[in-house]
Amino acid sequence: MKYMLLVCGDDTADASGMAPVEPWVEEMGAERGVRLHGHRLRLPADAVTVRVRDGEVLRTDGPFAETKEYIAGFDLLECADMEEAVEAAAKHPVATIGAMEIRPFWYDEDPEGDIRRLDSELTKALRERDVDRAMACYAPDVEVFHPEAGREGSGADALRKAEEQWFATLAGPAEREVLDFRLRVDESVAFSHALVRLRAPLVDGTALDTTARVTTGYRAVGDSWRIVHQHTSVPAAADHPSAGDARS
Repeated sequence: MKYMLLVCGDDTADASGMAPVEPWVEEMGAERGVRLHGHRLRLPADAVTVRVRDGEVLRTDGPFAETKEYIAGFDLLECADMEEAVEAAAKHPVATIGAMEIRPFWYDEDPEGDIRRLDSELTKALRERDVDRAMACYAPDVEVFHPEAGREGSGADALRKAEEQWFATLAGPAEREVLDFRLRVDESVAFSHALVRLRAPLVDGTALDTTARVTTGYRAVGDSWRIVHQHTSVPAAADHPSAGDARS
């Protein structure tokens, strides 16, 4: 479960004896994988408070409330439960001079399920050779390395051209079998690493049967997820491992 750790500083506290934060970041991040992301914030004097009253935007320089305690930074944690989050917060150096507020995320969505359904859409689009259906899975500013183009392309128009060229080489429905799919989801971005077997008859009378390694980056766009980066690598020679070998 994900938790937001609000690091609350105290401008009246003496921080001269506080331990450095970097060892905590290293332990919770690289070593334990509990800390997903975080950053310091500028001081409250640099804040801007915005209110809207009767349609008028009211801007006030400074924090929402005058107080000796303020939000100095934040960390996004992924823990088994609140107890593990408390244990992580208690080790933060600022806890010795300030306070740590832990807030569980409100979950009413299924981002992993949404992304897996997006991948299923790619399979269906390929089977039907439906370029429009495939393109609906991508963001307009997508960056893609497409085997058909043989180079990186920027934007949906470049991707559509490469997809159309590739679909034109297919003589019939193409089968896309995902042999391995590993996904990591944060709040607004996600990455997957997949091993995908592609099989299809080609217009030149031969048959396609190859295994590709696909790395995909996703971004939450409004209420849905879209692909913003995709790199596909396929064997360059016949002596590369076959799809059967790739299964193991």
